[in-house]
Amino acid sequence: MNTPPTEPYSYQMLIDGQWVEAQSGERYDRNSPAHGVTVGTYPKAGSEDVDKAVAAARKAFDEGPWPMMQAAKRAKIIHRVSEIIREDASELAYLETLESGKPISQAKGEMEGTAELWEYAATLTRHNYGDSYNTLGEGMLGLILREPIGVVGMITPWNFPLLIISQKLPFALAAGCTAVIKPSELTPATTLRLGRILQEAGVPDGVVNIVTGFGQPAGARIAEHHDVDMISFTGSTGVGKHIVAASQGNLKKVSLELGGKNPQIVFADADLEAALDAVVFGAYFNMGECCNAGSRLLVQTAIADQFVEEALERVKSVPVGDPLDENTKVGAIINQAQYEKILHHVQSGQDEGATLATGGSAMRTDEGRFIEPAIFTGVKPEMEIAKSEIFGPVLSIMEFDTPEDAIRIANSTLYGLSAGVWTSNVDQAFKVARGVRAGTIWINTYMDGFPELPFGGYKESGLGRELGRFTLDEFTELKTVQLHLGPRTSWWHKPEE
Repeated sequence: MNTPPTEPYSYQMLIDGQWVEAQSGERYDRNSPAHGVTVGTYPKAGSEDVDKAVAAARKAFDEGPWPMMQAAKRAKIIHRVSEIIREDASELAYLETLESGKPISQAKGEMEGTAELWEYAATLTRHNYGDSYNTLGEGMLGLILREPIGVVGMITPWNFPLLIISQKLPFALAAGCTAVIKPSELTPATTLRLGRILQEAGVPDGVVNIVTGFGQPAGARIAEHHDVDMISFTGSTGVGKHIVAASQGNLKKVSLELGGKNPQIVFADADLEAALDAVVFGAYFNMGECCNAGSRLLVQTAIADQFVEEALERVKSVPVGDPLDENTKVGAIINQAQYEKILHHVQSGQDEGATLATGGSAMRTDEGRFIEPAIFTGVKPEMEIAKSEIFGPVLSIMEFDTPEDAIRIANSTLYGLSAGVWTSNVDQAFKVARGVRAGTIWINTYMDGFPELPFGGYKESGLGRELGRFTLDEFTELKTVQLHLGPRTSWWHKPEE
């Protein structure tokens, strides 16, 4: 499968175990960002479709078997999902590449990472427990029960469609929740394919419901719906703020994984060859359309000239082109709006006085949207390209002298998602790791991820955490049960006559 399909794939939505059209009958198309052909057609959900999906999830939670199912049985079903994902990895990667424009080799790697998330979540199913207190006195026993929060609305982005829903859904299912999912209108194929995998694995009808369509009205309706107990959203900080506002009607719980403007901090004593490879990877992986992208390079002044020169040479040799080519490292930009936004930022950087040292131009191709990987030097922390999340293949380089300088520059944005530190001095590494306000700090590596480790951000990069055993806190409520033993002392004794 190294060419786009000759006919687009046609999909339906999953509501209460049935594959259905939107009640309006409306559909929309998705074109490949790399090939300019229609690769998928989808139902365009309205508020009434969301209402049906929420009602199905509500009934499955309130009346169905899933929340009270024996944990061992739920674990087997969730683990089976991981096995089917591995079996179908090639097809899933192909569908994701068609719609997202990401390189096929990268997409295949993401399928393995996705399977590992489901595999790990299955183990948590049997470790979702509370606590007991036998220290409250002879006549009292305290129990802390951990219960599933209920119906979870999940709204996911276009950059890592299957991976990001798999950072949410298996953990919610492990806790005993039910779900209504709206994937990005740009990349819904693999999420819908996941719906079929869930059915094959044995997830009961109504437990997982998937609607396709746009933020208005479908996404907004999920966020405001009174029968949705929690929203888990990944996307831009701006939209995340709208999600919070929409959720206030019933004060539903909100978990947000939002934007980032992440620094890689390279000290003079680092393994410079390893750091160089990670800097290029971090900036241009997934075309820079990644919340964890290392879009800022902070390099110590003593090595700045040499390091930047070598980075420029490395970037010029990165293969950009057809994402269905196994050799491609940087694929196509997701849509025209994002394409224009990236080019606008490139121009803005030049207007502010930074030096465009390489790339940044639209590539001339017969089909698709491609941008040459860009590097800006002479960047100041107050420049827009140093502060804003561009979400494209653009790297801004700044210099620093001391660890304190590096920490100050790293913290000079509204975001706090992740950061990388490169040094052979362990004291220096931990000084920076403690000083940078971000949810993940990588030391002498970048963008590694493991299902066991929590992920999320400080400041405007989000609320809450995904992954790891702590993610069960997000999808559960704590209930205190107090049991009195033996005779109870009366509050009021009736006076004897």
